[in-house]
Amino acid sequence: MKKVEILHYDVFTTTPGKGNPAGVVLNGDALAQEQMQYIAAQTGFTETTFVCQLNQPVPRLRYFSPKSEMNLCGHGTIAAWTALQEHNSERELGHVTETKIGQLAMETVRTTEGIQIRMRQGRARFLPFEGDLEPVLESIGLESHQLDERFPVIYGSTGNWTLIIPVKRLKDFLNMRPDNKRFASVLKQIPEASIHPVCLETYMSDADMHGRHFSATQSGTEEDPVTGTASGVMGIYHAAYINLQSQGRQVFQVEQGHEMGREGLVEVTVNRNQTNWEVMIAGISVRNTSQEITL
Repeated sequence: MKKVEILHYDVFTTTPGKGNPAGVVLNGDALAQEQMQYIAAQTGFTETTFVCQLNQPVPRLRYFSPKSEMNLCGHGTIAAWTALQEHNSERELGHVTETKIGQLAMETVRTTEGIQIRMRQGRARFLPFEGDLEPVLESIGLESHQLDERFPVIYGSTGNWTLIIPVKRLKDFLNMRPDNKRFASVLKQIPEASIHPVCLETYMSDADMHGRHFSATQSGTEEDPVTGTASGVMGIYHAAYINLQSQGRQVFQVEQGHEMGREGLVEVTVNRNQTNWEVMIAGISVRNTSQEITL
């Protein structure tokens, strides 16, 4: 039998119990894929990150939801990079990590609140939503009159696909009830996508957008408290479809998690490089607890 330690971090917050919980396992090379999947199912976090090539110049990260492996996880990356810093504080980490979508640039900034991790996300992609929107809205408890029709309903990705749905009023987020099992059948273009309603009204005075993130059908979870990858998509969405007058580098604050009692804040930096969008997210993690699982 083998015992594996799972480190628990709360991401995009400095307060334990807030933000987005993530599991981190530092000895990923010692585990088979089936064991990683089992551990992720046992922890129950939206994602657990496994660090492979722990002592190599470029660590390799793998992300597992309770039911499947994911291409990328923003909060899981930030949690893992924080854990690597704490695992060996004398070691200077490089500026890149390896994931299933390729290498990502990383930065570490020490602040008075803690270690802030900045990560560059993958190539930004958008696809117009086509098809019947009504069953999609029904699957999260929304009606068409609640949409903010000034802005498009659109698929976006910086590593994982999500459907951005603009909503008029913040209070409508309180009544959303996702039926995640339906998502794969109503999202006919990209059945593996999650659903991410957004709003310009916010709880926090320094936030630019509010969001909720309802997990894809195959993930095994219902809702992600504060998601990094979708926040990156939100930043590009804001720059491309909402704040049309601004040019060059833009910085947004994206809030999420209030409806779950796990509020957090993601800093998103976007920059248009010719025809491509570059996006970077940043956040602080706080160590919570740890647990052991016997394989």
